[in-house]
Amino acid sequence: MKIQITDKPGVSISKGMIGLFFEDINYGLDGGLHAEMIENRSFEFMEAKGDKGRFSESYDGLYGWTAYPAESSGATLQIQTEQPQNEVNPHYLEFTAADRQNAFTNKAYDGVSLKPGLQYQVSFYARAEGYAGGIEVSVEKNSTVMAQAIIATAVGEEWTRYTAQLNCSEPVSYGDFVIRLDAPGTVCFDFVSMIPSNAVLGLFRRDLVELLQEMKPGFLRFPGGCIVEGYNLENRYQWKQSVGAAEQRRNNSSRWAMHGNNEENHYTSEYSHYNQSLGIGFYEYFLLCEYLVARPIPVLNVGLACQFQSTEHVGVHDEDFQKYIQDALDLLEFANGPVESQWGALRLQMGHPAPFGLELIGLGNEQWETEHADFFTRYDLFEQAIHAQYPSVQLIGSAGPDVSSEHYTRAWEYYRKRAKANPNFVYAVDEHYYVKPEWLCENVHFYDQYPRDIKVFAGEYAGHYGNGMNAPHFNSWGAALAEAAFLTGLERNADIVVLASYAPLFARLGYAQWSPDMIWFDGENSYGTPSYYVQQIYSTLMGTKVQQTVHDQEEIPYTVSYDEQQQVLYVKLVNTLERSVTVELETEMSLTGLGEAYVMQGQEEDVNSIGTPRNIAPHSYPLETAGSMVYEIGPKSFHVLKMYCGA
Repeated sequence: MKIQITDKPGVSISKGMIGLFFEDINYGLDGGLHAEMIENRSFEFMEAKGDKGRFSESYDGLYGWTAYPAESSGATLQIQTEQPQNEVNPHYLEFTAADRQNAFTNKAYDGVSLKPGLQYQVSFYARAEGYAGGIEVSVEKNSTVMAQAIIATAVGEEWTRYTAQLNCSEPVSYGDFVIRLDAPGTVCFDFVSMIPSNAVLGLFRRDLVELLQEMKPGFLRFPGGCIVEGYNLENRYQWKQSVGAAEQRRNNSSRWAMHGNNEENHYTSEYSHYNQSLGIGFYEYFLLCEYLVARPIPVLNVGLACQFQSTEHVGVHDEDFQKYIQDALDLLEFANGPVESQWGALRLQMGHPAPFGLELIGLGNEQWETEHADFFTRYDLFEQAIHAQYPSVQLIGSAGPDVSSEHYTRAWEYYRKRAKANPNFVYAVDEHYYVKPEWLCENVHFYDQYPRDIKVFAGEYAGHYGNGMNAPHFNSWGAALAEAAFLTGLERNADIVVLASYAPLFARLGYAQWSPDMIWFDGENSYGTPSYYVQQIYSTLMGTKVQQTVHDQEEIPYTVSYDEQQQVLYVKLVNTLERSVTVELETEMSLTGLGEAYVMQGQEEDVNSIGTPRNIAPHSYPLETAGSMVYEIGPKSFHVLKMYCGA
């Protein structure tokens, strides 16, 4: 295969084209990105049961909390509401101990893990009547105390926040978090928290954020995903309930608590207690975007519940529908408004006087037009209201759940018709495709013939050899290699595809409702999948313009881009074949003779894991460059040639 690289620049590549899509699925937030180690910290958890159109919730505030030791007979745990710490989350724990041996513990997913050198900030609200003792907090392993702190102050009759630091001298894997009274009596507790001192911004689990940082993402789309819509409208994500004091954010059960429910399992599952504490809300998402230097792209509900789960909706002529539109306008004020405004004042109160600079908003997650869901009318009304007040804000529409059905075709007809009269009507259309790797390989030219009038956001995609719960083996090299091939088409068509993100982002091992996922983790460690490293390569090794090329028979997918500032040429070559391919490169660009090659290669079934986190990962090698060269591309491999240009 012969490729001639001309000195003629092609289309521009949007800065930050490759980014992140985050949804609280697979315990990706609570139990994952949120550094909080305690589960059900406010005693507000719900148990969700049911299936499409037949949902039920029941309160289960003691979920995750038990007497310690388990066989203890003198400990009593009861949920009360008579004198709450706050009215939004009114339940709290009343704990009674008959003697000092009685205590209580938290499930904490798989238990809490400690590392020497870190401090663990423990906090909780407590109050008591007639109790003269203090409170002891510890982490124990097989009944051996590994870390301990004593709050010596006598507990008063008013709700008071108490704090303590836990330290350990040796590692602890999945220990028991224990609270013990140092005298017999009764004490009430609420909002129990434990966060490690290395948490990014005091909020986010460091190893997961570092993996995101290494990608250098251009944007972060949040908070989903299907949780934007909810399994019904009451269950939808409401951004206003995710801001303000953390202990006063209303707990919400997760739409993913219903995933996999059926008659055989009595419409319940091991994930029935999957809840959203909202400890990370819209304010914290904005902070994370700043930290990652990524553009925020919040997605808002348009009055439709998840169309896979429900036909519930608010009619566009109903008074309540205006609340959804007002939520969008108020979000823009919260993110960008002056501190004298209502929502700008809340941003100031939370600690961020400067605007967040929100420029993009997604309207609806994965909506499509049906007899029950008049999505197009809803988009019209949102667009008119938003652009009347904020004409520079760019809007992202939805093409539905796939790129092959009539929903997709009708969506594009709708956007193109509206955009002819109003070029500001939509910035980009969000396309989703969870497909077989073969489809990705066969469609590397999918966008070559797209009309250039409206941009594309490839918002959710992944190569699927299979899909299921807790299946990290689906994140194989074969799937990632197909994604690398497909991404050549996205890069080559960067004038139309301006944003792209793999999905889902995170999965906790043993807690996943959906596979494959880009990053897997447990309570102690994490790793990027082969798909993660493909995304990282495209995000970090991409120019500012596509460079024009000429080739003979296209044996394998490729793309060439040039970074005008750095004067660096990037050649991506993706060999999905079972045989090697010889590539002859000729370039009209002046090269310095220096460069690097980044190579990923393996068997289709190869995967990464906690034990072998870089089994499939890029390796770099020195590369001698010249105006012409011959390069051997091994079977099932992905290569990026980085070549420096100069006089």
